[in-house]
Amino acid sequence: MSHITGVQVVFQTPFHEDGALDTGVLRQSLEWLFDQGTDGIVAVGTSGESPTLDVEEHIEVIRVVVEAAAGRLLVIGGTGANSTREAIEWTQAAKDVGADACLLVAPYYSKPTQHGLYLHHRAVAEAVDIPQLLYNVPGRTACDLGAEVTLQLAEIPNIVGIKDATGDMERARTLIEGAPEGFSVLSGDDFTALELMLLGGQGNISVTANVAPAQMAALCKAALEGRVDEARAINERLLGLHRDLFLEANPIPVKWALAEMGRIPAGIRLPLTPLSEQYHEPVRLALRQAGLI
Repeated sequence: MSHITGVQVVFQTPFHEDGALDTGVLRQSLEWLFDQGTDGIVAVGTSGESPTLDVEEHIEVIRVVVEAAAGRLLVIGGTGANSTREAIEWTQAAKDVGADACLLVAPYYSKPTQHGLYLHHRAVAEAVDIPQLLYNVPGRTACDLGAEVTLQLAEIPNIVGIKDATGDMERARTLIEGAPEGFSVLSGDDFTALELMLLGGQGNISVTANVAPAQMAALCKAALEGRVDEARAINERLLGLHRDLFLEANPIPVKWALAEMGRIPAGIRLPLTPLSEQYHEPVRLALRQAGLI
């Protein structure tokens, strides 16, 4: 696999008002994202409410995304777990239903050592022959996949990149400068994604792109092609979304925003709840500033 580049949308999972999966809206959403210039989809990541999906639903969502994408978009299945055995099973299942690659969050809650993190990701990579992306988001996992271990894992042939959601540009620089050829360093933090790409990163795995896919696609393309002023101008219009889509835990605000835009039903699963009323106007204003409503 060549570099994973551009904008990959961490896709929200549409639910009916009663919490049941809505595969019809899922397919419609994918068509819209494709038409807007999206490069790829991460199915069943954090934005997809992966902790609330059972195993059958988890794999079914990846399968439906693969089927709907029909080879037009890169499909990355979210298959990370805090059990190495479970991560292997989910990664194999995602490969079996046709995912192009998998995204594996660092094992959460368990708080493994750096050596434990290395052994975990190596075990999954050796067990399942599919391109794999690491995902470091210590704000959610209470576990930081350090730069040294990341670069060690980058030497494993089918570990092909990292989604770095630390927002730490020194960390990003270390990864970009130390990564082997073909290893993609991708932002997982919309607010700092432009800066990471201007340092030499390959793209952005984006929450904002759920609601502003055309703008995020244009932003990434401009940044990767060195059109810095154009990229900064687009980013300026999106700063409100980058900020306010995290007023409550992702994907609460992004699902509310998409419902406000008329694109999905308002379904969300406990323990997540609909966006608090006090945040409706700030998110609505951010959508207006981006020209989306």
